[in-house]
Amino acid sequence: MNFLAHAYLSFGDPEILVGNMIADMVKGKQIEQYPEGIQRGIHIHRQIDTFTDRHPIPLDTMTIFKKSAGRYAGPFLDVSYDHFLALDDSSEPEEGWEAFAQRCYAQIEQSVKHLPSKFCSMYMYMKKEDWLYNYRHRWLIERSFERLKNRANYLDDDAPVFDDFEKHYKEIQESYKLFFPQLKAYVEDISGEDI
Repeated sequence: MNFLAHAYLSFGDPEILVGNMIADMVKGKQIEQYPEGIQRGIHIHRQIDTFTDRHPIPLDTMTIFKKSAGRYAGPFLDVSYDHFLALDDSSEPEEGWEAFAQRCYAQIEQSVKHLPSKFCSMYMYMKKEDWLYNYRHRWLIERSFERLKNRANYLDDDAPVFDDFEKHYKEIQESYKLFFPQLKAYVEDISGEDI
């Protein structure tokens, strides 16, 4: 899952949110440098990724991107799922998606001393373009796909990944609808455990 899903699945806890946001930039024993709540968020992020990577629904849906994106099919599906989460009225936070996004940015900024510099560089774009709210718009999905292609070592700049997203839009949406409630239930379950 991508940034919006990880933010949403932090269930309003500021430290878990920060851990969920920075987890991909924390390697090995670096985790020990963080407060317990942020460590918990990092662990939850990793469990979300493992659950998603092994689940048959996203594994099957990833085949949509295999021809155009190859080994990077997973990250493109993650961004696609964020698009459908942003449009999901049944999952919309009580305060609405826009206020939710602003609350997340405020919580992240309250923990600025714990943010890796690599995350801070990316976060400037996240807040400026309001990713957490604007994932609902296809223009941001297309831009996110372009950025993913630029970072991918083995992917041509002209790979038609966004075309595949558009062509299989309904299929990916149905996949999201089947998968996300299961992921949410899983995270609710592990959030009550010692991780």
